[in-house]
Amino acid sequence: MSIDHRRGARVVIEYCPRCRWLLRAAWTAQELLTTFENELAEVALRPADSGVFRVYLDDELLADRKRDGGFADLPALKQAIRDRVAPGRDLGHSERKAAD
Repeated sequence: MSIDHRRGARVVIEYCPRCRWLLRAAWTAQELLTTFENELAEVALRPADSGVFRVYLDDELLADRKRDGGFADLPALKQAIRDRVAPGRDLGHSERKAAD
């Protein structure tokens, strides 16, 4: 089965398997797929080097644990993705909570 990349954006989550961050990567993927089920063509999990946890949207680096000083705040990550794939869309309670 091939994926039609014209249907939506592609997210890649790079994670460090030695750090045991697969569950965090899978949870992040689940949240993004649930929120953007019609806007994302796929979310891929990619094992990476030690200490890495990065989130890309169509090759644009959105979040980097080392660069940002910690894991991405999920509501902020969702907002960054929304701004690129569905501008103006309301994210509901998570967006209002982050704005308070």
